[in-house]
Parts: sequence; structure tokens; C-alpha cells
Amino acid sequence: MNSLVFPRRLAARARAVRAALSLAAATSALLPMLWFTAAHAASASSVPPGNSVVQRIQLTGAIRIAHRESSVPFSFVADGKPMGYAVDLCLRVAESLRTALKMPQLRVEYVPVSPASRIPAIVEGKADLECGSTTNNRERRELVAFTVPHFIAGSRMLVKTDSGLHKWNDLRGKTVVSTTGTTPLVQVRKMNESGALGWKIVEAKDHGEAFAMIESGRADAFVMDDVLLYGLRANAKTPAQFTVTGDLLTIEPYAIMLSKHDAEFKKLVDKAIVASIYDQETQKLYRKWFQSPIPPNGITLDIPMSYLLRDSFKFPSDKVSD
Repeated sequence: MNSLVFPRRLAARARAVRAALSLAAATSALLPMLWFTAAHAASASSVPPGNSVVQRIQLTGAIRIAHRESSVPFSFVADGKPMGYAVDLCLRVAESLRTALKMPQLRVEYVPVSPASRIPAIVEGKADLECGSTTNNRERRELVAFTVPHFIAGSRMLVKTDSGLHKWNDLRGKTVVSTTGTTPLVQVRKMNESGALGWKIVEAKDHGEAFAMIESGRADAFVMDDVLLYGLRANAKTPAQFTVTGDLLTIEPYAIMLSKHDAEFKKLVDKAIVASIYDQETQKLYRKWFQSPIPPNGITLDIPMSYLLRDSFKFPSDKVSD
């Protein structure tokens, strides 16, 4: 081989290698840009419209209020209509939004929920406000937000008056029912973990079903927030047949539930609730639902406002202790 040809071939190959390396470098630099552009486009197309609750309300002209079926007197259905203390508070919020958003024709749409479906209804955007008897606690705040508490309850048990059951130890070996998705159910499971009490724990889909189990004798005690038990007892055919008893297991601050991803909406709701407290509207609603005859049977619960709730109304805040 000619001695001059070989160096020329080496030089040509070197140039080719350098060109290939240069192309590879350019391509590798371009690929992340192409990937980012494609990923960003895919992400943008997959973001659901109306993430902002306020924007969705403005777009649709409606606010969706989630309500319960049998959480007397907070949120229940009577004569086919949602009503109750918490429902009235949410209607106050809706009225405030009509002014704040300059939407005098803002509609209210009702969304029925159960204890099990109430949190998903807010998380999945099926409802804007959950107006019931929901406790603000740390576990739930991982998923949703709460406004200022409107009631402070404590969990106890409802039994038949002639059952001879008065204390938690009296329930040894008995059947205890509570409602799916509630903090009292979590508490009774913890109490029963050691096996010393020997409870048979049953879950009911809602408060009405749990109360029916006590009526029929399928359960011995219904553990739930005391105010809800008083409401169910008051609306029973024969209230005297049932007793609410037992020491308090927990303290339950009830509050309206809403999305934790819309600070603007929460600010509007908080402002409306605080204004209702300072204007004494919330206190009037309390007297309406806890100290006056209520539907469907015209029963008066006659539950005075607790000192805990009175004190909380002096300095309204969405901060609660867990």
C-alpha cells in the first residue's frame, strides 16, 4: 500500500468519526428538549378543565352542596328536601358567594352523600361543599380542607332503655354497631383490639341503618356522636325506648368540608362562616335546629350550646387540636 494513501485514509476516517460524534451530541442534546415538549403537551392535554372551584362555579352558574340522608339535625332529608343546621349554613355561604362573585342568579344543586362517599365527593370534584356532621381531623386534612367548626360533639352510645347497658364495660361480649367512614368506628375498633372486651363490631352504611339495628335487636349499642344519637332518638316512634349513655370517647369538631386545592374558594367560604358567627346568624340557626321543634315530627332536641362551642365562636378559626 502506498505510504501516502494510508495517512489520508486515517484522516478521512477521523473526520467521519468526529462528524458522527458531533451529530450524536447534537441529537442527545435535542432529545430531552423533544421529550419535554411532548411530555408538556401530553400533560397539558390531560389536565382536567375547571380545576378552580370558583372558576367552575362562574362557568356553570351553580354551587354543588353535598348533604346527608339521616344526620339529624345537621343534614337530612324530610319531605323529599335536604335540610338541617349544616345545610342552612351552606346556604348562607351560597348567598355570600352571590354577592362576592356578583352572581345573583347562582343556583344551588344538591348532591346526596353517605359517610363513605362524602370525602371522595369533594376530592373528585363532584361537590363543592360537604354540609353534614363531618369531623375535622388530621387524617382527613390530608385529603380535604375544612372551614370554621360549627359544632363540637362527643361520641357516646345509644342503647335500649331496658337493656341494662350504661357503661362501656357493660358491653363486654355484645354486638356494637357504628357507621362506615366515621371516627367513632375507628375508635371502637381501637378499643376492641386487645380482645378483652370481646365486642362483635358491625358496620352500617348510614346512621339510619345503624339505628334500625338497635330497634330490631340486631345490635346492642350504636356508637356515634352524641348529638346525632339524640337526633335519631327524638325522631323514633317511641323515643323513651332508647337512651344515650356512656362516657365521652372522643371530641368531634364538625365543620363544612371543601377542596384543599383552591385557596381562593376557601377564603370566600371562611369569610362567609366567620361573618355568620359575628352577625349572630349561626347562633340563630343553632336555636332553630337544637332548641326548637324540627321536621319531620316537630320534636325539640333541647340541646343547649356547649361552652366549648361558645368559646370557639369568640375567636373563629379553622385550626383544631387533634
